[in-house]
Amino acid sequence: MSKPKMTAGSGNVFADLGFSPEEAALLKMRADLMNELRQVIEARGWTQVAAARELGISQSRVSDLVRGKWQQFSLDMLVTLAVRAGRQVNVGLVAG
Repeated sequence: MSKPKMTAGSGNVFADLGFSPEEAALLKMRADLMNELRQVIEARGWTQVAAARELGISQSRVSDLVRGKWQQFSLDMLVTLAVRAGRQVNVGLVAG
């Protein structure tokens, strides 16, 4: 049996999946922010109700967030939630 062919990733799974560079960058930022927010909620031991209160959104929106429903959140909203959680948000531009 032959070994499967492996290809090195670019560091952005969305680019590797064939999204345009612009869309891949936006999707990666959204995914990274959602992951960061899930980690904050877990690290602080917040219930969904407590997270909703702290972030200023409904419990059902927190549920969407922790379940990874990225299509429910704009990049703007995720930045807002991260700032409300006390996180500093930076756009990591890479020279190219």
